[in-house]
Amino acid sequence: MSIEVHSLTKPLKGESVARDVVIADSDPVLRRVIAKYLEEHGMSVRCACNRNEIYRLLTTDPRLIILDPLVHREDGFGLLRDICSHSDVPVIVTTGDRPDEHDRIVGLELGADDYIVKPFSLRELLARIRAVLRRQEVGLAARARSDQRGGYRFSGWRLDLGARRLVDTRETEVRLGNKEYALLLTFLQAPQRLLTRDYLLQETALQDDSFDRSIDVLVSRLRRKLSVDPTIRSVIRTERGVGYLFASKVEPF
Repeated sequence: MSIEVHSLTKPLKGESVARDVVIADSDPVLRRVIAKYLEEHGMSVRCACNRNEIYRLLTTDPRLIILDPLVHREDGFGLLRDICSHSDVPVIVTTGDRPDEHDRIVGLELGADDYIVKPFSLRELLARIRAVLRRQEVGLAARARSDQRGGYRFSGWRLDLGARRLVDTRETEVRLGNKEYALLLTFLQAPQRLLTRDYLLQETALQDDSFDRSIDVLVSRLRRKLSVDPTIRSVIRTERGVGYLFASKVEPF
């Protein structure tokens, strides 16, 4: 596999420095090449070559994971599912064996934040890392600016803004990733209104996402989280060619 190496540059002025980027790849040469490049750009890097090392590093709250599913040859996408279901850490999937659209969609539906196919430019990888972290920071800032008291009730469910906690009708917590939370909050702030894909992309800080079906994938993920309750499986309605509508009545509290 070839990796294109460009001249090194300093981090962008005013840009937050990413710390503890985890590189999970079975190729030791590639891990070293990526690690050196990112470190030269001001990032602290740790490497993992198997599933157990990834799980260990997850306990230290990394900022981002660069994951080749082949690091766990038995079930790489199962590993991705586990990471995204138990952590909010952003994940960029890197692989050369599954470059088609179907598998990109599967990866994104499982919770990946971006997807890059080998061989790739290190400059492009760095740009994607910065874009993912920028979207994460925008989402965190937006939540910090929002009213942290109260929340919303819908169909017997409750979203508590202060605790950033979604619970179903049985008072069981349903975990949401950062983007799923942002999408649900956008719907709850404008219930029973048709929201275009462009509007949802902007409100969830996905407008610079490299994959043009990202909002559809995100809606699919949120629907799946809500589908534990069969009474609200169709609460997010699709208006083909336009966008989505949150059909439930919503009550702020």
